[in-house]
Amino acid sequence: DEAIVLRLGKFRETDLWVRFLSREKGMVTAFAFGGSKSRRRFTGCLDVFNVISVSVASSRDGRFLNMREATLLEGPERLRRDWQRQGMAANCVRFLEAMDVPPDNAGAAFELMRGTMHLLEQEGAALTPLTPMLFRFRLAADQGYVPDLASCARCGRPLSGLPQVNFVVGEGAACCPECRRYGDMSLSLGQEALDVLAKVKEYSPEAWESLSPSPESARQASRLIDAFVRYHLGLEWINGRFKAV
Repeated sequence: DEAIVLRLGKFRETDLWVRFLSREKGMVTAFAFGGSKSRRRFTGCLDVFNVISVSVASSRDGRFLNMREATLLEGPERLRRDWQRQGMAANCVRFLEAMDVPPDNAGAAFELMRGTMHLLEQEGAALTPLTPMLFRFRLAADQGYVPDLASCARCGRPLSGLPQVNFVVGEGAACCPECRRYGDMSLSLGQEALDVLAKVKEYSPEAWESLSPSPESARQASRLIDAFVRYHLGLEWINGRFKAV
């Protein structure tokens, strides 16, 4: 299957453990015996963020998975040189691992991660700290968590064209100003922030480069994503990793 290498480490002198996202199987951890030296079976392709074609089988006793061989399909270059972009990609990987994508949704997660790496690899792509946040929103949407933001969840009124709408965090839903109730814990969103989130759900990450929200709209979108992930997915970024809250 095709897979993206997410992390790896040594467990003996020449042996590695490798965690990767498979297009068909989702999150997989397997052992690559001789992986740090073998050029015949792994052709030097076991490095983080590489896209590989990999063959995996169960061990004889069925206790673990064994990587038979792997071939490099894509290897990022800019991510190797630019530590800021590398950090953004690593943040996306941590969220991907925290979500623990099931096999039946692995294809969408694979394409999203691959597309995000393509975006960060683009020579002319603007460096924006919003990218990992947009990745979280899209991954949650692809896994069926993000609600419809096109219409009011209470009256059904289309939200397009309204100068401001409200996102009710506890309900995980958007509503028009008229339907906002006293006591709602809600976040205000302008139309520009709504448009950004709609395009993130619709377009591949390579197209996100064209998104250039104002600082205020970027702040609104980030607050919504952060609040949604924390309240409904139970995850929060703390000390370099996503932790359950």
